Amino acid sequence: MHLKLAGFVSTAALAAALPLQAETIFNRIAAFPVPENLPADADPATETSAEIIDATEDGMTLVYSDSPLGAIGLVDITDPFAPAPGGSVDMEGEPTAVAILGSETAFVGVNTSPSYTEPSGHLAAVSLSEKSITATCDLGGQPDSVAVAPDGSFVAIAIENERDEDLNDGIIPQMPAGYLAIVPLEGGAMACDGLIKADVSGLGGVAPSDPEPEFVAINAAGEIALTMQENNYVVILDQQGNVTSHFDAGSVDIEGIDIAEDDALDFTGSLSGVKREPDAVKWLSTGQIVIANEGDYEGGSRGFTIFNTDGSVAYESGPAFEHEAIKIGHYPEARSENKGVEPEGLATGTFGDSDYIFVLSERGSVVGVYRMEDGTPTFVQALPSGIGPESAVAIPSRNLLATANEVDLIEDGGVRSHVMLFEAQEDAAPAYPSITTEGMDALTGFGALSGLAASETPGRLYAVNDSFYGGQPTIFEIDATQAPAKIIKAIRVTEDGAPAAKLDQEGIALDGMGGFWIASEGRSDREIPHAIYHVDGEGAITDTIPFADELLAHETRFGAEGIAVSGSKLWIAIQREWADDPEGMVKLVSYDLETGEWGAVHYPLEPKGEGWVGLSEITIHGDHAYILERDNQIGGAAKLKKLYRVPLAEMQPAALGGELPVVTKEEVRDFIPDLEAANGYVVDKIEGFTIDSAGYAFAVTDNDGVDDSSGETHFLKLGPLEAM
Repeated sequence: MHLKLAGFVSTAALAAALPLQAETIFNRIAAFPVPENLPADADPATETSAEIIDATEDGMTLVYSDSPLGAIGLVDITDPFAPAPGGSVDMEGEPTAVAILGSETAFVGVNTSPSYTEPSGHLAAVSLSEKSITATCDLGGQPDSVAVAPDGSFVAIAIENERDEDLNDGIIPQMPAGYLAIVPLEGGAMACDGLIKADVSGLGGVAPSDPEPEFVAINAAGEIALTMQENNYVVILDQQGNVTSHFDAGSVDIEGIDIAEDDALDFTGSLSGVKREPDAVKWLSTGQIVIANEGDYEGGSRGFTIFNTDGSVAYESGPAFEHEAIKIGHYPEARSENKGVEPEGLATGTFGDSDYIFVLSERGSVVGVYRMEDGTPTFVQALPSGIGPESAVAIPSRNLLATANEVDLIEDGGVRSHVMLFEAQEDAAPAYPSITTEGMDALTGFGALSGLAASETPGRLYAVNDSFYGGQPTIFEIDATQAPAKIIKAIRVTEDGAPAAKLDQEGIALDGMGGFWIASEGRSDREIPHAIYHVDGEGAITDTIPFADELLAHETRFGAEGIAVSGSKLWIAIQREWADDPEGMVKLVSYDLETGEWGAVHYPLEPKGEGWVGLSEITIHGDHAYILERDNQIGGAAKLKKLYRVPLAEMQPAALGGELPVVTKEEVRDFIPDLEAANGYVVDKIEGFTIDSAGYAFAVTDNDGVDDSSGETHFLKLGPLEAM
C-alpha cells in the first residue's frame, strides 16, 4: 500500500491506513536540496550543509544544523512527497547539532570558539514558529552532540573541545579537556543556573586527561550514554552527571575486507585488534545501546555494536554491513586501507510491531536497515542517501525516515547537500538497488559502469568499469531478467597475465566469437592511449588497435565513449569536440576490420547550456545507431540526458583529414524522467545503453566509484524498443 500525503494527515489516520507488519520495507519518496533554504538575498552558490537532523513531535517539520551557513534550516514535510523550504535561522556562530522538544522549541549547540585552545560555545533555544533565538546558555566549551530527555526535563550536550588535527598529527591529549554538560529544563525553558559540568576525564584508556566527548543519547529513564571516539570509550551517566557505568569500546578482528588503496576491489584482506572508535550512540532499551563504529582515528572496524550497559557485547556486526554496501556498488575504494564504509550515524525507531536500527555509512553514502528479531539485528535492505549521510531521524508516527547528507560540491560543480525522505511501505518491493552482485560465489564489488552490450541471449548483457578502477579493469556479465539485475560474473581484463594497465574502458561490444571489443577513452596527461582492444572470453587482451595518427593529431582527453559493430566496421563515439571539429560537432569514427581503414562522420550536438554536452554511448540495432547524448550537469541543473538514433544509411564515413558528412538524428527518449523516478536527484552520468536480442532496451549510470558521488547506480529496464 502506498498513501500519498496531501496536506495535513493525522497520525491516527495514517497509522490506520498503513498497518505495518514485519515485511515492511522502506523506499525513498523525496529529496530536498538544502540551498532552497538560503535567504532570498543570498548567492545561490553559497555553501550549505545538512548535518544533524531532528523532527518535531507532530512529524511535520524537519530541522537540521547547517555549519557552513551558520544557521539551522527548516523543512516543511506536511506533504513528505513534496518537502518545502521552511527557511533558516541565523545562529550567530557555528551550529553543531540540534534536538527538538515538542513541536516548538529546538535546542542548538553553537560553537563560538576563537581557537582550539580557547573553546567556547552556548546552547541556544529557538522558537520554530517565530524562527528566532529566545534564550542562550553559556556552556563554557565547544559543543558537539545535543540530546533532549524524552520527558523534557533536561538537555545533555557533549562538550568535545575538539583536537587540532594538524597539531602533533592530531594525537591527543590536547587541552583543555571536554566534558558532559547538562542543562535542566523548567517548563521547557533552560535553567542555566543549574548547569552541570560532568567530569568524564580519567576514564578513557587512550588519553584519560582528554576525553573528547563525541555523541550523546538519553533513554526513557533519564540515563545518558556518551561516546568518546578518540578514547574508544563509552560512559553511562545519570541526569545529575554521576557516572554509573563506563567501559572500553574494545576492538574487533575482521575478515573479508579491502585493505589497500590500489584502485581495485579485493575483499580478501583481514585486520586484527581494530579499535571500534564509536561515533553515534542510540538507546535500544534501558539496558542496551548501539554504537556506530566510525573508526576515524586509529580504527576502521567498519561496523556497529550493541552493548549492554555493563559493557558486555550483545551483538557485533563485524564487516557484515560493509559487505551489503559492497554488493550494491557503494564501496568507497578511496577509503579502503583503514577506513572502509565508515559507519557514523544512527537512527532507531519502532515501525508497526518491529524495532529498527538505521546505520549510516558516511563514505559509502548508504543506509543499512536492520530489523530487531529476538534481540538480534537482521539486515532488511540498503537505502541510497545522497552524499555523506551524517545523521537520520525516524518518524514512526508518519511512517517516515529522514536523512541529512552533509556534502555540498558547489565548488566542483557537483551536487548540493540534500535532505532525503523515505517511507515505510507494506506490500511493496524495494526500489533500490536496481543491480547487485548478491548471489555470486565470492564477495564482489562494482562501480563506475561505463558501457553496455547485449549478447544473443535475451536479457544477458555485459558492462565495463572505467579508469576509476585502473587497477582492476573488468567486464561484468549481467542477468537482466532478474529484479534487481544480477551481476553473475566478473571477467578481469588482463595483458600478459596481469591487470591491463593504462586502460580506460568506456565502451564494449561483442565480437560474435565469444570475445569483446573494448573502447578505451585515453588520456595523454595520464599516458592512457586512445585505442581499441580485442579481448577474449577470459578477459585477455589479444590485439590492440591504436587510433590513427590523423585522429591523434587533434586529440583531447574526451575520447572514445562507446563502441558498436556493424558488419565489418567498428563504430566509436567520441565524447566531445576534438581540435579539428567545428563547434557543436563530434565524430562517430569507423574502423574497418577487413581493410584497416579509418573514417568518420560528424554528429551534431544539442546546444550547450551550463557545462558541456557530449556523447556517452553508441549501440547498433536494426537500421539505426542509437546514441546517448548528455550534459555534465547534475540535480536540478541537468537538462540533457537523451537517447537519439541515426539512420545507418547516413553513416557513410569519409576519410580522416577532410570534410566529414553530417548525419541527422531523431530523439528517442528523454532519460531525465527515468532518473527522477528514483526520487533522489538526477545523476550526471548515464553512460551505457543497449538493446538485447529480444528487442528490449536497457541503460545504466556511472557512479564515479563513490568518489564525490552518492554511489547510486541506476540500472534502467526500459522495455521494448518500439514502445520507447
